[in-house]
Amino acid sequence: MKKLLTFILATFLLIACTNPKEKTMSTSENEKLVKQYFEHFNNHEWTKMANMYSEIAEFKDPSLGEGIVKQTRQQTIDKYSELNKIFPDLKDQVIQTYPSGENHIIVEFVSSGTAADNSKFELPICTILTIENGFITKDFSYFDNFE
Repeated sequence: MKKLLTFILATFLLIACTNPKEKTMSTSENEKLVKQYFEHFNNHEWTKMANMYSEIAEFKDPSLGEGIVKQTRQQTIDKYSELNKIFPDLKDQVIQTYPSGENHIIVEFVSSGTAADNSKFELPICTILTIENGFITKDFSYFDNFE
């Protein structure tokens, strides 16, 4: 009887561990939006990227000052166009995305670029994006701003 129970238990464990119906995570619409956002960034498509924000979005970004700053899409285009003039090879490498609830995605990435004088920067950033109705409404970024 003991051998039979051991056999049944071993068989059950073997079947449970080799279940062909493994769970696969689907990519949410918000994750797809974030992936597209970083593609636009890396292609320097500032208008396309800015159009992914609501008409006026809230930013928490040390480069914009303290607290929460509201910006229009045009202000976003202007900011990144100017930054791109200084760093023509500006790019972001996404390390990981972390969905958080229905409306938030946390993105860990490294921004880098090279200036005309050949000086380089590499900046780790963590951003919390709030996405509502298919648009980014809040962009709260955290990084060392060298001050």
